[in-house]
Amino acid sequence: MAAVSSSVRRTPLIAGNWKMNLDHLQAIAFVQKLAWSLKDANHDFASVEVAVFPPFTDLRSVQTLVSADKLPLAFGAQDVSEHESGAYTGEISATFLAQLECRYVIIGHSERRTLHSETDEQVAGKVAAALAHNLAPIICVGETAEDLEVHGASAVPVAQLRAALANVSSAADLVVAYEPVWAIGSGQAATPEQAEQVCAALRAVLVEVLGEDVAAKTRILYGGSVKSGNIASFMREPNVDGALVGGASLDVAEFASIVRYQKHVGL
Repeated sequence: MAAVSSSVRRTPLIAGNWKMNLDHLQAIAFVQKLAWSLKDANHDFASVEVAVFPPFTDLRSVQTLVSADKLPLAFGAQDVSEHESGAYTGEISATFLAQLECRYVIIGHSERRTLHSETDEQVAGKVAAALAHNLAPIICVGETAEDLEVHGASAVPVAQLRAALANVSSAADLVVAYEPVWAIGSGQAATPEQAEQVCAALRAVLVEVLGEDVAAKTRILYGGSVKSGNIASFMREPNVDGALVGGASLDVAEFASIVRYQKHVGL
């Protein structure tokens, strides 16, 4: 496995995926409360970046609030179209997201792959569309329990990532999220050792495809039943650079506690 220089500092990213929860008024209240909670706790946003991913209908409200109040929170969309424009009813283009000042966009989430039958080729197209408009894609990869049993650890996530990077240049600004499908929403997270094994394999793919410099600075997140009680154990692993948080991101106090993992566990 290719070695990556440890001299590059990767700012941890804690990202909250709200999925199909919270309307635009609830999103405003949540973002205000989260910002206040972290400010009151003297959170250093330079040491741990915080991002939220609300439903499409909330994005304009979140953008307006973050911009008007100059909140140190990033935000992004939960999906993007691979198409620039045209007759694609219900699709949202990267152009629209860029106009809303989104920093990130989640691509290839397991629910999109499963519920909407998204292929690796579609994911690659979405990644290219995002990068063309200076949106940083959070490329999600992960295996089901059946995949794990049949193919072994890391085989499916590695293949998914390699496919997603098909049209990506070596200068790309992106994030990778490993989300074991068997752990999502189950309450049973992967062990830190399991997460590290897969994340290290994913970084090796980044080295192979994009080069050591990009691989060294690219953040790899873990997602799958992340809580304040287990986040620190994942963050101690050298190739885990943050978390993509699902259900726990809908509770302000719990999500703020996850963000502040460095403080409450003494890291």
